[in-house]
Amino acid sequence: MFTLRLAALALLCAPALAAGPNLGQPLTHGDLAAWEIHVLPDGKGLPPGSGTMAQGAPIFAQKCAFCHGEAGKGGVSTALVGAPPIKSIDSPKTIANFWPYSTTVFDFIRRAMPWQAPRSLTDDEVYALTAYILALNKLIGEQDVMNAQTLPKVKMPNRDGFIPRFPDRMPQPPERDL
Repeated sequence: MFTLRLAALALLCAPALAAGPNLGQPLTHGDLAAWEIHVLPDGKGLPPGSGTMAQGAPIFAQKCAFCHGEAGKGGVSTALVGAPPIKSIDSPKTIANFWPYSTTVFDFIRRAMPWQAPRSLTDDEVYALTAYILALNKLIGEQDVMNAQTLPKVKMPNRDGFIPRFPDRMPQPPERDL
C-alpha cells in the first residue's frame, strides 16, 4: 500500500519537478565568454597588451601597496618580494621563491586583485603590475617589457619545485642549435 501511495505521489509531482524552480535565467555563450580568462603556464590565454616596471610602479603604489607594503615587502597582506629560498614548509612564500610560472602571477592578478575590486584592472595594468613585481624580485630587468610573447619566457626559480598537472601544457625551453 505504501508503495502504491509513493508511486501516485511521484506521478502527481513529476510535472512540477520537471519544470524546475524557475530561478535565474539561462546563460548564453556570450555570458560564459566573459569569464573565459584563464591563462595556462605556456602563455595560452594571455591577452593583447604590454607593461613595464616603470608603468607598474604607480599602479602598485595606488592599488596594491596598502596591502602588500611599499615595494611589495609586506603589509597587512603577505610580502611579494624578499624571502629566501624555501627550506621548509614553514618558510615564507613570495613570488620569486614559490610561484612556478610567471603566467600564473599575471592570471592571479587579473582574476583576484585588488581584493576589493577584482577584475577591475585593464590587461595593460596587469602586465605592468606583473612586470613591476617580477623586476622587484630581480627575475626580469627594469627595462623589460612584459606581453603575451615575453611573459611565458620568464623562468621562475621554483618552476621545478612542482609536479605539473598538465605536462603537455608546460612551457618548453627554447631549442638550441647543435
